[in-house]
Amino acid sequence: MNIGLIIFGIIFLYLIITIVLYLTAPRITPYEVREGSILKDNAYTGIAIRNEVVVNSDYGGYINYYTTDNSKVRAGTNIYTLSNEKLSFSNGSAEDNITLSEEQKNALSLKMQTFSESFKDASFSDMYLFKNELESSLQSISSQSKMDQLNSALNNGTLSDMNLYSTADDGIVVYSVDGMEGLTKDTVTLESLDKSNYRKTEFANNTKVNAGDPVYKLVTDESWTLVTEISKETYDSLKEKKSVKVRFTKDNQSLWGSLEMKEINGHILAYLGFDNSMIRYVNERYLDIELILEDQSGLKIPKSAETEKDFYVVPKSYITQGGNSLEQGVLKQTTNKNGEQITEFLPVNIYYEEEESVYLDPNVFQKNDIIIKPESTETYTLRETKPLKGVYNINKGYAMFKQINVLCESEEYYIVEEGNSYGLSNYDRIALDSTGIKENDIVF
Repeated sequence: MNIGLIIFGIIFLYLIITIVLYLTAPRITPYEVREGSILKDNAYTGIAIRNEVVVNSDYGGYINYYTTDNSKVRAGTNIYTLSNEKLSFSNGSAEDNITLSEEQKNALSLKMQTFSESFKDASFSDMYLFKNELESSLQSISSQSKMDQLNSALNNGTLSDMNLYSTADDGIVVYSVDGMEGLTKDTVTLESLDKSNYRKTEFANNTKVNAGDPVYKLVTDESWTLVTEISKETYDSLKEKKSVKVRFTKDNQSLWGSLEMKEINGHILAYLGFDNSMIRYVNERYLDIELILEDQSGLKIPKSAETEKDFYVVPKSYITQGGNSLEQGVLKQTTNKNGEQITEFLPVNIYYEEEESVYLDPNVFQKNDIIIKPESTETYTLRETKPLKGVYNINKGYAMFKQINVLCESEEYYIVEEGNSYGLSNYDRIALDSTGIKENDIVF
């Protein structure tokens, strides 16, 4: 017999079998598991309610502000001056030749860089908000220069007709009014939430004021409230909650706020309470926000990968180690050739465990099999099964069921628990579509 021909025949047969297996095996598309998150939010516009006190001038004259806008002040802090005539500053108007320090240049550059990185075409209106913010920053720098000159003039006695006025309380000074300073949670109406006719008056240096005119307002409390109308769907998502995460569109910052909801004439209003960051938005009466209904991180997998498998649920106390090995298994009651009942060790894979029970593969057992508790005469009969959600892990070249614990979901993806010893890990490879796949199928 020709040995070479036999070897060739064996190789040829192996190739034929391999090709047949490849052609008949299901096509399994791999998917690499990665960490991710799912965010569910709803966008709204809210009206800000603060403890605001409008301060009016007792006298007429030309006003110049001594303290920068939106700054914290103590009682007794100098706020503004009044003079009979306009004041002349050596550097001209607020817009003329402002000299920036390196620190100020860096701060403005950082603002522009942050805006550029977060800018989206769909939010082009943010460009105008950013322009106003830059102008406000430059105005503050110019005001600081003017304050230095006012200090010098006051100290030198060169402005004899100028009077200096201070605040009576602590707070944040704001050089604008909008007529809504007296608004409270109880007086907010649906009309208040409509910003289409909103108007704000901003105060400027070297302008004429009369006695009784408003000249600034003082926000006296760090606590503030945002009121917005929400949909019935959002209400249903939040009705069991006492707080909610809020993202502010203006600067993409997030805060946790207390939550109250009330129905008014068929409309649902949400009252969001905050006790910090008020100064960040003190110049804004209306704020665009996103209510974060769900923000869950974990392992992100496609829904198409999900499958379900039934398992026998067995008390943990029935799991033991067999013989001289560390292999886990159970003691199964069986009958030998002579009809005698004996006990044999049966290795098992644990697919999931709870506080007092474990999930075992039903393919290893027959229904009504009896297992014995170690060092005891107690027995447990395998009857009922319980399903587990999972995916097929294909790291080793064949399909292995891995349990998943779904934390949240979107239309196409699940976020599942990470760190479960019986579940998935970051960078695992799984079957993208579980349809038609069986456990132990070979992956080509």
